[in-house]
Amino acid sequence: MVETGLKWAEMVTNTQKRISLTTGERAYLSMGLKQPGGKLPLFDRAGQEIPSGVIRKCLEKGVAEPWFANPMKPDWLVCRLTDEGRKLLG
Repeated sequence: MVETGLKWAEMVTNTQKRISLTTGERAYLSMGLKQPGGKLPLFDRAGQEIPSGVIRKCLEKGVAEPWFANPMKPDWLVCRLTDEGRKLLG
């Protein structure tokens, strides 16, 4: 047996990173569940722009992915829900 210095539970924890979502991230991702292709909105239901920090965190966590660049507004992040994101939302 090879000695790794890690216990079995530590190895499992290290390989299965648990992704947690904030309330804002969960609300943002939920809006893509019923959209064609899982398209995520640029604005919330009240017409307010989704904070770029929420979008970037979702991208970092792998629950959203860039979809395409908007030539009219290059600073807007047009994204869609990933399969991982769908799984997390259950």
